[in-house]
Amino acid sequence: MNSLVRWLAGFALGLPAVVLPTQAQVAGYPNKPIRILVPFSPGGGADLMARLVTTRMSDKLGQPFVVDNRPAAGGIVATELAARAAPDGYTLLACTSNHAGYPHMYKKLPFDIGKDFDYVTQATLSPLVIVVHPSVPVKTMQEFIAHARANPGKLNYGSTGAGGPPHIAGEMLKSMAKIDLTHIIYKGVAPALTAALSNEIQMTFTNLFSGQPHIKGGRLKVFGITSAKRIQAAPEWPTIAESGVPGYEASIWYGFMLPANTPKPIVDVLHREITGVLKLPDVSQTFITQGGDVIASTPAEFRKAFLNDVERLGRVIRDAGIKAE
Repeated sequence: MNSLVRWLAGFALGLPAVVLPTQAQVAGYPNKPIRILVPFSPGGGADLMARLVTTRMSDKLGQPFVVDNRPAAGGIVATELAARAAPDGYTLLACTSNHAGYPHMYKKLPFDIGKDFDYVTQATLSPLVIVVHPSVPVKTMQEFIAHARANPGKLNYGSTGAGGPPHIAGEMLKSMAKIDLTHIIYKGVAPALTAALSNEIQMTFTNLFSGQPHIKGGRLKVFGITSAKRIQAAPEWPTIAESGVPGYEASIWYGFMLPANTPKPIVDVLHREITGVLKLPDVSQTFITQGGDVIASTPAEFRKAFLNDVERLGRVIRDAGIKAE
């Protein structure tokens, strides 16, 4: 709790001097290309969300949006670049739920996630899918939990990195279901799925898009999803919460942030245009097909949700002793 208090105190501290846009620059916004910093590789959830949304925004605002993937250092590089950018609306950060864990994962950061950013919108929310190798002699999540309790430490689960959504989801499951699983880290979704397919690990958490071909092909069994409610794309899949772990939820969200002190009229323009695109029927259906939900929150709603996640993830990270790689 002390670390959270210190982190939140950043909101009350004075901000460094910045050069703010003139009224004329605000009035003419946008009049040049806009850069979207994505802290992860092309093809991931944040990248796909950013490209889908900004392609439509280019048409509406008459300026190109350039997606700039900077996956180094677990997303720290891209986030620092966004924090240090001019607060003029021409640099956005495609952020994820990973960012809420940064204050607890790293002793020193080159930015303050609390005071160096303005919130635009929490765009989408997506669950992870728990998939299990067919050789595991169980058919449901309840049976898997009982099997894990009978075999403490003998079952492996894989994630895509320390402190990432699959790791957080796994540690939450271990804690809330009172089971002992061995965590193994892989460098990406594909290697983790390959390990699950070969029974190197017995379980992993993946996204619907990546896992569905193996589920449909019978190569992996799906035991549930990590969201609070069932998803439209696969309503037959139960949530973990209804499968013996009440209160369990470990979804991934994606959103947009700006450097702190961006003029409110620019924040308002970007919020209006981004949420407008998200609510387009074909765009929202794309996210639904991939297992997600469109949130399109206000900046204030996003800020509240983000701070709640900082506290929630902090408890999981501290209790599990998770540290950055």
